[in-house]
Amino acid sequence: MAEEIPKPQIALDAAGSAIVDGVYEQVTGMLSALWASRERNKILALGMALTAVVGATAYAQVRLNAWNQPFYNALAHKDLSEFVQQLGVFAMLAGALLILNVAQMWLNQTSKVVLRRGLVDDLMTQWMAPSRAFRLSNAGEIGANPDQRIQQDAGHLTDLTTDLGIGLLQSTLLLLSFIGVLWILSDRMVLTFNGHSLVLPGYMVWCALTYSVVASFVSWRVGRPLIDLNAEHYAREADFRVAVVRVNEAIDGITLYEGEPDERRRLGAVFESVLGVSRRIVGAVTRLTWVTAGYGWFTIAAPILVAAPAYFRSEMSFGELMMIVGAFNQVQQALRWFVDNFSSIADWRATLLRVASFRKAVLAMDELGHSTSRINFEEGESESILLDKLKVAAHDVCIRLGEPSAELKPTERVLVSGDTGESRALFFRAIGGLWPWGSGRITYPARRHIMFVPIRAYVPPGSLREAVAYPHSCDKFENEAIDKAIASVGLGHLTPPSEGPERWDHWLTDEEKQRLAIARIILHRPRWVVVNDALDMLDPEWRQRIAAMLKDELSDIGVINIGRERFEAGMFSRTLRLMIDPHGPTMTRGGDSSASGASPENLSAK
Repeated sequence: MAEEIPKPQIALDAAGSAIVDGVYEQVTGMLSALWASRERNKILALGMALTAVVGATAYAQVRLNAWNQPFYNALAHKDLSEFVQQLGVFAMLAGALLILNVAQMWLNQTSKVVLRRGLVDDLMTQWMAPSRAFRLSNAGEIGANPDQRIQQDAGHLTDLTTDLGIGLLQSTLLLLSFIGVLWILSDRMVLTFNGHSLVLPGYMVWCALTYSVVASFVSWRVGRPLIDLNAEHYAREADFRVAVVRVNEAIDGITLYEGEPDERRRLGAVFESVLGVSRRIVGAVTRLTWVTAGYGWFTIAAPILVAAPAYFRSEMSFGELMMIVGAFNQVQQALRWFVDNFSSIADWRATLLRVASFRKAVLAMDELGHSTSRINFEEGESESILLDKLKVAAHDVCIRLGEPSAELKPTERVLVSGDTGESRALFFRAIGGLWPWGSGRITYPARRHIMFVPIRAYVPPGSLREAVAYPHSCDKFENEAIDKAIASVGLGHLTPPSEGPERWDHWLTDEEKQRLAIARIILHRPRWVVVNDALDMLDPEWRQRIAAMLKDELSDIGVINIGRERFEAGMFSRTLRLMIDPHGPTMTRGGDSSASGASPENLSAK
């Protein structure tokens, strides 16, 4: 069996300063992504519509609060006709508020969908830019679980942002609407102190502000640990999901080794780390609930207790008292937004950190190894491939060919041999442009005329026809040509190529996947094929068949096979050998690992 591909590890700075910013930088980064997205106009339109609806709701609530005075006075005076009239006023106000609430809910849910589309589109575009995803996958912890960052974290972030943003807007407009009302109503409150009457301007406003500031400060102090706990919880959940997926994908080997008990222990250990963080979150949320729930319950009586001295010692009517209480509650509801939502704010902050740091890390992939010399890649008019003084830099070694320069002619069959899978994989990545660090020059025909076959053949989701036509659509080729290519590699017996399971990568063996890659070559007819140890996956019989194809129907295609020297005689007309150059460039000679130019840290077999 062919050995595992070594994975070059790329590290950002140890402190993580390359990706961890303050909340301001993270928010502005997300806003810039949304501003540049194709959803920008929809987001602006939804924002204006929400502002209008929330503003209209605040105005209707001011009218409803003013309704308290005549309604409760009618009750106090037992005035039936006034009571009935005020019920009619209430019905109109309630109907208007109902319409506004339904409109706000629709705008809320629509905003979540539009924001998520804009953010996820941006993340996928940045992640799928050439070479970024590959480099990020080798960048350590920040490159782990991009699926969760793009799918779950981005969706959760847009949901929280929408809910918290609308809530903050609503609270702000309520505060602006009612703080003036409460200030004016406070002028009617006459306090008696030591036999003297006293009117304190804005008395109820100052009481509401003091009460809210104290509660907000206590909530912040008690709930602050939730930010880090939520971030850690999402990371541990991602680790657990990856562990389960790993077991599912390797279940054949696990079952043959009878390793289920051992894997169960491993999964249990990972799950325990999830539960450990969850228990700490339970404790933190419980402590925060003492503050938020206590604040909420006391708020029921707080306005009456504050207003009671003036009510019992003045001519204030019951209706006026209830209007003051209503205005106080509206101001309190606006000011307690921070207290009520601190748990959600902590969750939002943790999710923002994960998404923003992921996006910044993706963008930083273009600057990796900035201070290390790079290989010069050129597209030439000739169909030959020229390797001129090529040296590939690794962390502490340099790999080069035995010949200073080599020109590979069209249709030539070349074997590039190396002693280790590490050196062969690194050279393959350099030829493919995935690993640009080193020196020298690679000149090749237009990239569209070269096909690369890694040791792990990629089989995309879809039918066999789609897999062979990849990365193009099936419409570009005749169905008969696709079916003929599939049959020529011995896979014609499978389900009709236009049908079958969506995940052929789960159904095909490793050898069948490589044969499917050969079928792709037969169909696409590139001028050059660069192979990394992939032919080792084939048994001798199929290697002989491939050799026959290269002499016959594929005779016009050049082949560079980076692998071992154990192939059938006559399969390759030329052999080049990889060597260690002790004086060549490496990532530790002249390289750095700063935030602006992080570098590959090492090469290690995985």
